[in-house]
Amino acid sequence: MTKGVLLPRATPPFTPSTITHWRATKPTLPFTQKRSIIATQPPLPCFLHDFSKVLSRTACSSSRRTNSNGLSYSSRVSLAKAVSINTNMSNYCTHSTDEFCSSKRRSRGPVMAAKRAAEGVTQEDGKYKHTVDLPKTTFGMRANSSQREPELQKIWEENQVLKNIADRNTGGNFILHDGPPYANGDLHIGHALNKILKDIINRYKLLQNYKVHFVPGWDCHGLPIELKGKCYLLSNIACSLLFHLPMYKLTWSLDWEARNNLTPLKLRAKANKFAKETVKSQMSSFKRYGVWADWNNPYLTLDPEYEAAQIEVFGQMALKGYIYRGRKPVHWSPSSQTALAEAELEYPEGHVSRSIYAVFRLVGAPVVSNDLLHEFPNLCIAIWTTTPWTIPANAAVAINPKLEYSVVEVESLDERASSSGENKKKKFGNILKDEKIPCLIVASELVSRLEAKWGVKLAVKRRLLGSELENYRYLHPIDNRECPVVVGGDYITTETGTGLVHTAPGHGQEDYVTGQKYGLPIVSPVDDRGIFTEEAGQFSGLDVLGEGNTAVVKYLDENLSLILEESYEHKYPYDWRTKKPTIFRATEQWFASVEGFRDAAMGAIGHVKWVPAQGENRISAMTSNRSDWCISRQRTWGVPIPVFYHLQSREPLMNEETIDHIKSIIAQKGSDAWWYMTVEDLLPPKYRDRAAEYEKGTDTMDVWFDSDLYLEGTDQHRGWFQSSLLTSIATTGKAPYSCVLTHGFVLDEKGLKMSKSLGNVVDPRSVIEGGKNQKESPGYGADVLRLWVSSVDYTGDVMIGSQILRQMSEIYRKLRGSLRYLLANLHDWKILQRFVIVDLSNFYFDVAKDRLYVGGSTSYTRRSCQTVLAAHLLSIVRVIAPILPHLAEDVWQNLPFQYTTEYGSVAKYVFEAKWPALNERWLDIPVEEIEFWGKILELRTEVNRVLEVARTGKLIGAGLDAKVYIYSSDASLAFQLSELCEAKNDADTLHRVFITSQAEIIPSLDDEHVKNIPYSGECLIQGKTKVWIGVSRATGSKCERCWNYSEQVGSISDHPTLCGRCYSVIAVQMPPEVAAVS
Repeated sequence: MTKGVLLPRATPPFTPSTITHWRATKPTLPFTQKRSIIATQPPLPCFLHDFSKVLSRTACSSSRRTNSNGLSYSSRVSLAKAVSINTNMSNYCTHSTDEFCSSKRRSRGPVMAAKRAAEGVTQEDGKYKHTVDLPKTTFGMRANSSQREPELQKIWEENQVLKNIADRNTGGNFILHDGPPYANGDLHIGHALNKILKDIINRYKLLQNYKVHFVPGWDCHGLPIELKGKCYLLSNIACSLLFHLPMYKLTWSLDWEARNNLTPLKLRAKANKFAKETVKSQMSSFKRYGVWADWNNPYLTLDPEYEAAQIEVFGQMALKGYIYRGRKPVHWSPSSQTALAEAELEYPEGHVSRSIYAVFRLVGAPVVSNDLLHEFPNLCIAIWTTTPWTIPANAAVAINPKLEYSVVEVESLDERASSSGENKKKKFGNILKDEKIPCLIVASELVSRLEAKWGVKLAVKRRLLGSELENYRYLHPIDNRECPVVVGGDYITTETGTGLVHTAPGHGQEDYVTGQKYGLPIVSPVDDRGIFTEEAGQFSGLDVLGEGNTAVVKYLDENLSLILEESYEHKYPYDWRTKKPTIFRATEQWFASVEGFRDAAMGAIGHVKWVPAQGENRISAMTSNRSDWCISRQRTWGVPIPVFYHLQSREPLMNEETIDHIKSIIAQKGSDAWWYMTVEDLLPPKYRDRAAEYEKGTDTMDVWFDSDLYLEGTDQHRGWFQSSLLTSIATTGKAPYSCVLTHGFVLDEKGLKMSKSLGNVVDPRSVIEGGKNQKESPGYGADVLRLWVSSVDYTGDVMIGSQILRQMSEIYRKLRGSLRYLLANLHDWKILQRFVIVDLSNFYFDVAKDRLYVGGSTSYTRRSCQTVLAAHLLSIVRVIAPILPHLAEDVWQNLPFQYTTEYGSVAKYVFEAKWPALNERWLDIPVEEIEFWGKILELRTEVNRVLEVARTGKLIGAGLDAKVYIYSSDASLAFQLSELCEAKNDADTLHRVFITSQAEIIPSLDDEHVKNIPYSGECLIQGKTKVWIGVSRATGSKCERCWNYSEQVGSISDHPTLCGRCYSVIAVQMPPEVAAVS
């Protein structure tokens, strides 16, 4: 695999480094100078490396462009790094569409003349028009993608092309596991990026002779689908409010009949229906993207077979002791009324909490103490928190035993604190107005920072280590119970706060761990809706994230426990579905313990290939720090946790017999059986006589998924990649994948996150079909969308928008035009030879037109050129096929000949032709020859510049009106150029390369004749070789057929208007067809 690739650049005709001097006997014109920009790109597999060259030559433009907003976009092709192919190719391009002397102007004369004659337009007598070989093809210049792409997709489907090719391929199996999209709505541009990336890799592997198995999947369970299911059962007004109100408020929006009818089975039936309809819709969209998959046999998480397999995996983990039930704090969504996994959270920018600095009065010391309370009888510990609503659940204050703490006295207050000033961002507490402000304990390192923040002067009275504060006791600020000072972990730092941490084991993971160490009570007086329960006393019934938070702060201030309340902007977890804040809340949940197999999981990570490589570091850090995994969800729509609870003791009943029995039931009847079957029927025979003592659990489980390759977004390092890894390690002892490839998120052209409110959402359907206003939002077709996917650096966030799509469309148009040129010039070519992948070059096409159109139908030069064009076409169309399958297939269906594979079969479809094989002999071009042609290409660009000046001066019209003179003081270069001028093969002569009628290498600039050459200039070739270029009118007369000037015109009596070459074409019988080279 290549480690880095230098993109080709389109070198402008002249830059300050190449031009040393220009002169002309007639007035010169100012020249526009351009920059040549080089872009680097991440590693490419072979086929995309080659494709990037195709794009660069086809577009013949610089690899980076800047829009009107100054944003720079890079035409980087960087897909499928998971494919490991060695390629070591270098390339260059000096031909640009911006050259002053374009190929259209220089060489289209004979072609246009023939076309006009063919159309009945008289040009002289037009008697030679039938001897000009014009391009012919049924392949259209316009893609007509709205019609043609579906036609090609229908051909693939009706002929089962994917299945037949995969079955016939003789290589090994290749399995790319499809991380299932959520079946809850229309597809977005991120789905398109993901699925097209997968499809490009799969198609490439097909061409590489692999047996590709790609089974598409959908996640059909979960809250969003459950909510959509409720829409079928709710009143219209409730449906409109559904996604804007918390669940407890939504309940009161239902009419009486809807509330009575909202049974689990009815809800599950509606959710099932919605999910299946969405799968059908999304499947249709994926097909329109050109994605190949086993669409007739997808996997759906609602299928009974899949649900039964999920129960089986759960059972295996449970029987190994990795599943347990406990009361622990978990991420809880009041808006969804369910526990959430880390992967179901998002951390939006701009969240502001009302943080507080509060004080708790010390009332007791440990038996062995430092007599701190005797020295400071009025002593408090100061804490800081961004969740004041958790103060009622406070059970301890934690310190860092290694930190130094100070007892400080408040000596003076500035005007802000003494006036207890209040504004939207900051409010000082009443304690600062009290006559006897207590001494406080804070971290020594934070004293000066707290002085500034509190608006006070703090005098340090004593210093001590944190370990000396352990087991002091303080009075809870609300219910007056005594609580301990405890030793916490490394999470206690001096980055923020006071160095002492308010600890509520029922509302924080670190608090819980510390609480377990000291046997602290787990208090969590909050219900499913995020409302204080009666256990919270005076705060009962208040919303903890709203009025409840405010009430706690007010109480603390009234009781002289509040120093400061201020706004604090930070990252805070939100429910990614409802976009509402979450809380940490201790509830009875089912957990998967990671401790038992963490080391095995860490070891497995090292044996997986991660693309990009930093993905390994990311998942390693997340896995090593992962706490036990909450797998239960308080939802109706999902796979049930197969557990029964004893009505009296609440002890769970779950063993191998019960799990196997439930698994067999769900495999036959689906998970709905858990809701409509009785406990007696769900229990195995051994327990049925005790069925009356048990009830079914109501929790569903977090969805898990169990390949050669996983390819998903970067957010899945903490989601599906990790859960799949942990599940597989726990049940099988090995990772479920051998390679993991991640891509970034899709942003708009300005690098902003897409949002309906911003109006910057790019709908993949509109990209393909066009928007309501076809002029502003034209339909580009699936291949342009796929071309965009292949052009971005997927390893990071990628951008898309109207301007980028227009750029992709232009590249596609030029690529299609080049392929059409190849097809059109092979209409009468039947002999096939297999050649190496060659660089598609506008230079070659430009120079080749003369021999193709007027060189003679059966001439050696034309046939050899057709051989090269065929090699180009057959190679390029297969190289682009994984990325642009519709274009490639369209070309293949328009081939003017049949392609026979190395196995002797005719390839009816492009993917039957396999990947083009490398020909090492053709790649082994001498370095000297490459360097010489590099000079020729650069010299040609400089010649074009002088020709343009001569054209502006009215000396010439087309390039064929000119004769070019070259002088170089470099004897070696001059000799090589002279040899080209005298080449026996007419196609290789220097004037054919320049597309002029004549070219001459002159030995000296001192000749009197040279001084009469009207236009000339000097330049440096490759920055060191000085070359003089002159241009005059071509000598002789103009050939009627090829438009070249020649002294021979007029010397042939039968055809006085033809040159010698054209006469030989129409008068001499050519030998039989031959191939140029085998």
